[in-house]
Amino acid sequence: MATFTHHHHGALLKTPLSGRARIPGSKSRPGPFRVRMSLQETGPSLAVVGVTGAVGQEFLSVLQDRDFPFCSIKMLASKRSAGQNLNFLGQNYVVEELTRDSFEDVDIALFSAGGSISKEFGPLAVERGTIVVDNSSAFRMQEGVPLVVPEVNPEAMEGIKVGRGKGALIANPNCSTIICLMAATPLHRHSKVVRMVVSTYQAASGAGAAAMRELEQQTHEVLEGKPPTCKIFQRQYAFNLFSHNSAVLPNGYNEEEMKLVKETRKIWNDTDVKVTATCIRVPVMRAHAESINLQFENPLHEDTARDILKKAPGLVIIDDRTSNNFPTPLEVSNKDDVAVGRIRRDVSQEGNYGLDIFVCGDQIRKGAALNAVQIAEMLL
Repeated sequence: MATFTHHHHGALLKTPLSGRARIPGSKSRPGPFRVRMSLQETGPSLAVVGVTGAVGQEFLSVLQDRDFPFCSIKMLASKRSAGQNLNFLGQNYVVEELTRDSFEDVDIALFSAGGSISKEFGPLAVERGTIVVDNSSAFRMQEGVPLVVPEVNPEAMEGIKVGRGKGALIANPNCSTIICLMAATPLHRHSKVVRMVVSTYQAASGAGAAAMRELEQQTHEVLEGKPPTCKIFQRQYAFNLFSHNSAVLPNGYNEEEMKLVKETRKIWNDTDVKVTATCIRVPVMRAHAESINLQFENPLHEDTARDILKKAPGLVIIDDRTSNNFPTPLEVSNKDDVAVGRIRRDVSQEGNYGLDIFVCGDQIRKGAALNAVQIAEMLL
């Protein structure tokens, strides 16, 4: 039986759309009676950009859960959201409008406000000496910008630290890339992946809080026999699935699929690895699932693979063939760990040169906010 860390969220913005699963018997972190060590005079000053969005809210939850030390925190968002009140660690904060002057004396800024905002304000923050951890796609493939999953390639951000008076940009990979590489990398280190085929089953949360609300709304509407409201995806999402809503490129792949291809090569520092992907939206609230087929340079027995994955940080194995119990999006919702199962030899390949695995990970947590905060922890 897999055991996850379960998270209690403080009173942030009230939202009905978190889609949090309550798993009976899952272990909880200590509750609110624990002494909070987060607010520390010696800690860095923080800013959260896009704080009222789904990932922005999760940034705060993860900072709280991990007792991230800080001396001050700025809550930044668009002009439309400015003036809202939020409660964080028992203190009230007023959301401020993001401006060119928002980054005076800010050590670390966590950005999740979309690519155009990151492109405009990220470099301005760096000029002020802020280290920006950006969750958008704006800088991921830019030369010289580290693209980091802390369990996979921490060496990419070597030399970037708070207190050196120097700003920097660090990119958070795409959610589907993070979840995929958490499981594929330990096996790649052992036997070298030469080809990877990924099919994704991606949750509403990847398209933001409005998409999560619309999935909930559509579900009610369809069950009541009403026509569904289709503003975000321009189609029925409830009780349906469809090709990922990102733009389709001239080669027939969509942008999401090509992110997986390009980001994997950059993170693994391997331009030769062959990667192909098909990305699908499914009516799930906040956790992605991925079917991954791996072809290796060196043979890897499925039992060895299982042992490797059991020891890998940030993973939990759910692989019970007898009771047909494997990872599900609901089980990993609001959890830090990526779940791995369906570990089996690929019978279409000779010998032990191929493996199939199935992974599920919380798109808002490890796919976005948790990964960014882990990067921030490495800056201290």
